[in-house]
Amino acid sequence: MAKVHFIAIGGSVMHQLAIALRHKGYEVTGSDDEIFEPALSNLRQAGILPAATGWDATRITPDTDAVILGMHAREDNPELIRARELQLKIYSFPEYIYQESKNKTRVAIGGSHGKTTTTAMVMHVLRNTGQSFDYLVGARLEGFDQSVNITDAPLIVCEADEYPASVLEKRPKFHFLHPQIAVLTGIAWDHINVFPTYDIYKEQFAIFIRQMEPGQVLIYNSSDAELGSLVAAEGRHLRLVPYGIPIHMINDGVTRVFFDEGYADLEVFGDHNLLNMHAAKLVCNELGISDEDFLKAIASFKGAAKRLEVIAKSDSSVIYRDFAHAPSKVKATVEATHRQFPDRKLIAVLELHTYSSLNADFLSQYEGALDNADVAAVFYSKHALEIKRMPDLQPELIAEKFGRKDIRVFHEKAQLDAFLAQQEYHHANLLLMSSGTYDGMDFPSLKNLLAK
Repeated sequence: MAKVHFIAIGGSVMHQLAIALRHKGYEVTGSDDEIFEPALSNLRQAGILPAATGWDATRITPDTDAVILGMHAREDNPELIRARELQLKIYSFPEYIYQESKNKTRVAIGGSHGKTTTTAMVMHVLRNTGQSFDYLVGARLEGFDQSVNITDAPLIVCEADEYPASVLEKRPKFHFLHPQIAVLTGIAWDHINVFPTYDIYKEQFAIFIRQMEPGQVLIYNSSDAELGSLVAAEGRHLRLVPYGIPIHMINDGVTRVFFDEGYADLEVFGDHNLLNMHAAKLVCNELGISDEDFLKAIASFKGAAKRLEVIAKSDSSVIYRDFAHAPSKVKATVEATHRQFPDRKLIAVLELHTYSSLNADFLSQYEGALDNADVAAVFYSKHALEIKRMPDLQPELIAEKFGRKDIRVFHEKAQLDAFLAQQEYHHANLLLMSSGTYDGMDFPSLKNLLAK
């Protein structure tokens, strides 16, 4: 039985991998300086919650088969130091995923946007067609107990993140997955704290393409000109499968998509989701699933958590919560909601929460991102700036960078609450976009806005 120790076990995906390995029959231990919900309860239920928080080098023993290093573990961590002294095998999260999947068919879905949803779509179809598979995805999905699962299945589907793998391994996570089937959804500069220029960021995708073995499959978004040029330059050794927005129609707020002779009425909408769906279909085709079976399964896909998630609705209004935070994601989500309901007013509120979005030098990337909203607002928390040790932002600068004089800018939650309460929601949709929580917004209570 393999013995595996996790340094920083409390991470959102780290604790999920630990639980998956425990279910597989491995001996699993771990440590962390603090563990929050839901990881705390999940680890306790699985019987692998550390007895005490903090680091303890005596937990690392010579008989440990693998040490898995979490993202927030530092290089001076005493357990890591001990593991190196003992010359144990130390893996970042993606490196270990590869070790567990070397003998599987590996699907990796990468790109600056849409990778979670595309991965979720593939998983949904595989499950609905009775396939056996492992997975790694960055969100909670309906019908799946975990976001990571490792078994003896012959196939693994991975969301492939470009963020660095660990404190020891600065290369992007997706460089370690070595897929036989890959998807790239597009390239839009992000993570400027790690990739300070667009060229450095883009090079990570070039490396990913170059690393793939000759003859393997790269499914790519041909409507992204930058990605198309990169694939043409770097992907000549691969079997290239381009995709774009499939034929579709919108009727009374419902999108119908067509593939060959078949069609499906969808629970999700927007050009970005249609692109994601086309990529997912092509992956499923490569895995032996017919268009007919794909369409039958995808009709019941409701989306990943916080991806145009319906918080409340009435006959004439919907309140959506969406994870969109990077400029390309914000623009796509606003445009999709505007086009899906052209007769309704659209009220869009974006929270600036990430390091990139709170950086004054990066804000110009958001120019025009909220143009398709009838009423536009931006919220940012002074607390978030303090935590990230970043200088204050001026509301006037934000309005200027977004290129919209009538934009409302708030930095106090009370101001935002008052703004939302003042809006008229009859024949109007509210779109809340953030990777954060608007300083602790009570999302379920928003249904009261529609009762006015």
